[in-house]
Order: sequence, then structure tokens, then C-alpha cells
Amino acid sequence: MDFIFLPYLIIGIFSGMASGIFGIGGGMIIVPFMLMLGLSSHHAIAISVVQMIFASVFGSYINYKKKNLILKDGLIIGIGGFIGAIFSGILLSYFSDIALTSVFLCVSIIFFLKFAFNKQNTLNITKYSDVFKNFILLFSGIFTGIFAISLGIGGGLLITPILAYFLGYDSKKVVPLSLFFVIFASASGILSFIKHDIIDKEILINGGMVGISSMFGVYLGIKIMEKINIKSHHIALLSIYVFSITMTIISLIKKSNLL
Repeated sequence: MDFIFLPYLIIGIFSGMASGIFGIGGGMIIVPFMLMLGLSSHHAIAISVVQMIFASVFGSYINYKKKNLILKDGLIIGIGGFIGAIFSGILLSYFSDIALTSVFLCVSIIFFLKFAFNKQNTLNITKYSDVFKNFILLFSGIFTGIFAISLGIGGGLLITPILAYFLGYDSKKVVPLSLFFVIFASASGILSFIKHDIIDKEILINGGMVGISSMFGVYLGIKIMEKINIKSHHIALLSIYVFSITMTIISLIKKSNLL
């Protein structure tokens, strides 16, 4: 095997574990690493979105078999994600490399602070109808699909604070839902990227390498997720935020020729 693919395989395993444990698409790990390897933000995001298909389909299948996935809620969020992600290619076409990296950094910091310091379950969803609950699920999918796929981060880290606040879901309950959402959002995002000439043959090959290796990571991640308690899961998720933010800051400094 050509060792040029080794970094992609390693990144795929770690991103897959993150998908299995936290329900994220893996982009919070893949995008910063790809930026560190010297790829542009557009290519880093595109590789991340291609990888999401592999990790999300495989992970959702495992969660469904283990009865961890609420399929009805997942479908509503997924449909919203598919609708929102249609616009992702348009956003990428209008932003420069440095601008995209800056937006990625800002979104990461905002949701890190929100997830770290905001109280969960602030609304009692039980007093609302199923129609209202379904509206929240659909809106969460659309909103997350628009911005998450454009930034190559899948959506788990955006969906978690939204569903925790409005529906009172704990972080572990959101994992299967957000990973299932990624299937719809990433499929729509890939179609949008292809339409806007962001994904080419090289991106598909590299993304496929990351995606295939991520399936092994997903399997390990789900096993780990089932064994840790909610508090430890919350702390680990915050650590992922800090890691991604740190690497993105370093990458942005290099792109701005400040380092």
C-alpha cells in the first residue's frame, strides 16, 4: 500500500470513533487534520462530507440493530437535513478559504460555549403536542443541514445543544439521532458539491479511503459509547470541541501567514 494514504486511514479511524461515540460526522476531526496537511478548506470539507456517508450508514445500522435509534425522530431530522444541505454547495462557492476556516472556528467556539455552560432541558416538551415536537426536529435538521455540511462537520455538534435545550435529550440519546441525520445531510451535500464542481475524482478517492477506515472506528466508538456514563460522555464531547478548536486556530494562523 502506498504510504501516502496512511494519514487518511489513521484520520478515518479516529473520526469514525468520534462518530460512534458522539454522533458527529467526523468533520470536527477530519477538517482540522486535512487543513494541517495543507489542503484547502474546500477540499478538506469535501473529503469530510464523503467520509460521512460511510460512517453514518454503518453506524446507524449498528444503532438500529441495537435498538438505540428512534427511527421516527431520526427520519424527521434527516428529511430536514437533506433539505438544508441542498444549499451547502452554494455557500461554499461564495466563501474564500480563509473565510471558511474562520467561520468554522467561530461556529466551533459558539457551540462549545453553549454546550459547556448552558443548562439542558430548560423546556418541558411534554406539555407540547407531537406536532410541535416534530416541528423542532424538522427545523433542527434544516438549520443544521445548511451550516454543518457547508463547514464539513456533519451536524452532531450542532444538533446536540438544540435537542438538549428544546427536547431535553441527554448527550448519549442524541448520538444515534444525529448520526442518522448525517446520512441524509451528507448525501444531499455531496450532490450539491458535485453540482458546484467542488468534488472531483481525487476527492472521492481520498474521501473513500477515510470513509472505509472510519467504519472500523465507528464500530469501536459505539462499543465505547455504550459503556461510559452520561457525565463522562459530556466531558469527552467537550474535549473534542477543544481539540478541534485548537487545531483550527493553528491552521488559520498559518493560512494568514502569521506563523
